[in-house]
Amino acid sequence: MSTPPSPRACTLGYHGRGKVNARVARALAAVTAERAEDALLSVRDLTVRFRLRGGRSVAAVSDAAFDLGAGECLALVGESGCGKSVLASALLGLLPGNAETSGTAVMDDTDLLAADEKTLARTVRGRRVGLVPQSPAAHLTPVRTVRSQLEETVRALTGTPRKARRKAAEDAAERAAFPAGHLDRYPHELSGGLAQRAATALALIGDARLLLADEPTTGLDRELVDRTVDELRRHVDEGRGLLLITHDLAAAARIADRVAVMYAGRIVETAPAHRFFGPAGPRHPYARGLLDALPDRAFTPIPGMPPELSALPEGCAFAPRCPLATDLCATRPEPHAGVACHHPEHPRA
Repeated sequence: MSTPPSPRACTLGYHGRGKVNARVARALAAVTAERAEDALLSVRDLTVRFRLRGGRSVAAVSDAAFDLGAGECLALVGESGCGKSVLASALLGLLPGNAETSGTAVMDDTDLLAADEKTLARTVRGRRVGLVPQSPAAHLTPVRTVRSQLEETVRALTGTPRKARRKAAEDAAERAAFPAGHLDRYPHELSGGLAQRAATALALIGDARLLLADEPTTGLDRELVDRTVDELRRHVDEGRGLLLITHDLAAAARIADRVAVMYAGRIVETAPAHRFFGPAGPRHPYARGLLDALPDRAFTPIPGMPPELSALPEGCAFAPRCPLATDLCATRPEPHAGVACHHPEHPRA
């Protein structure tokens, strides 16, 4: 007999998509199985360093590893500056010239980290991997209307005949809740929320098998947030993958299958969403701190500040802020059972 969703799950938005039991089953399978062989995207030991003057460097991302399957949403969460957006940019080859990357990120037998610019531009960006950028206004062409940019993208990615492009562009705008009355405006005439929806519409064209959505709900009110993430979830439910980078834990709870928590450039916990947001909760003290800081939870901020990425400690980077820290934390914890912590907490009753 199927187990009904808990009241807590319903308050987090699980009820909005239906097929709750199928989602929980996918999440349970995700946490117990290594899916490198059948993953849509398989990332191993992804490290990004930025060279600075004087021979110094900043470790923006260190040893990131995860798999993302078709039909799955992985939410990547953490405080600002922890390396989430750098990770996404690395996957698409959009890092500045002083960046050094290592590791692998394999999709369709292509290592995205090793691919040259020609390969990324002609066969990856927009076609296999779509991007909702963190700063949409900077990615929109300032001298062209939203409509013309949508129509151009429709032509380039779908080959739609000229007569049908206008309707296809309008359909893409509707998917992203972009109002038709603003299609003939230029980017500088848009609010931040409208620019965000325009960028989302552009990313959805072509139905790329993998979508990287970097803070796709910035500047939106709650109703539009829910509508936007539900559209992203529909994209996933049609058999595609979504890496959702967000500060909005409510949005992550609404659509994610798994959650990866990043701190100071490292992924410190990966867990199925139903456990992470449910009564059991996460196991890493930092992840618990993120949830406890929410207004509908303890509303208690995490004490202290994240470390400078240019001066990371040898041991656990979270130790100076952690109530469970001991001398053992002077050594860096290795991931075990999805948690990189010397003192992982037991699931709550």
